[in-house]
Amino acid sequence: MNEFYGPAQRALQDDFDTRRLADTLQAAIITEEIDDDRKSFIESRDFFFLSTVGADGWPTVSYKGGPVGMVQVEDPRTIVFPSYDGNGMFLSMGNVDTHGGEGAKIGMLFVDFETPNRLRLHATARVHRDDPAMDRFPGADLIVRARVENSFVNCARYVHPHTRVASSEYVPDADGAQPYPAWKRMDLIQPVLSDRDQGRAAAAGGEIDVEEYARRLADGTS
Repeated sequence: MNEFYGPAQRALQDDFDTRRLADTLQAAIITEEIDDDRKSFIESRDFFFLSTVGADGWPTVSYKGGPVGMVQVEDPRTIVFPSYDGNGMFLSMGNVDTHGGEGAKIGMLFVDFETPNRLRLHATARVHRDDPAMDRFPGADLIVRARVENSFVNCARYVHPHTRVASSEYVPDADGAQPYPAWKRMDLIQPVLSDRDQGRAAAAGGEIDVEEYARRLADGTS
C-alpha cells in the first residue's frame, strides 16, 4: 500500500485509534484513476471547488462555475477544465502556472448538494492558452489540463442538502457570449479595465457607483 498519510495524520490516527480504519479506507476508496462511476459524477457537475498554492506557500480555494460538464475526463488519468473571465487577479490560474512545465499540485472538490454526494481529486496541473480542448469550452480564456494522482469519495453526512434554483446567467453560451457583469460597470474601475472591457459599460446600461453595486450584490442582481 502506497503511503497516503504523512506523520501528522498518522500521529492523530494513533491518538484516536483510527489507523486501522484509515488504512482500510485508503485501500477501499482511494484510486489513482477515475472509474466510470466517478467520471459520470464529475461530468454531471456545473461547479467545483479548486485549491491551489502560490509561490509564497499560501493556499487558496476558489469556486469555479460553468456549464454542466465543465470538467471533462479524457481518460482515467487526465482531466481538463476551462478558466472563464473573472476579476483579472488570476489567483488560481497564476498559482497553477507558477510551477511552469513541471506542473502544480491542485485539489478539487465536487459536491452534489441535492443528493448529497461528494468526490475529491488530487492532480498535477498545467495551464494552456492553445489547448485543443479550447474549442469545447466557448468563452474560455485558458484551459487547465491535469494528471490525476488520487481520486476518492467522501462520506456526505455533513453536507447540508440544498435545492438547486437555476444556472448562473453568466455561464457563457454556445458562442461564448455572456452578460457584462455589474462590477465592471463601477465608475472607479473604468480607467483600469483591460482593453477588451474598455467602453463596454455604456452598452451594458452605463456606469454605476459603489453604493449601487453594493445594493445589487445584496439583492442578488449583480
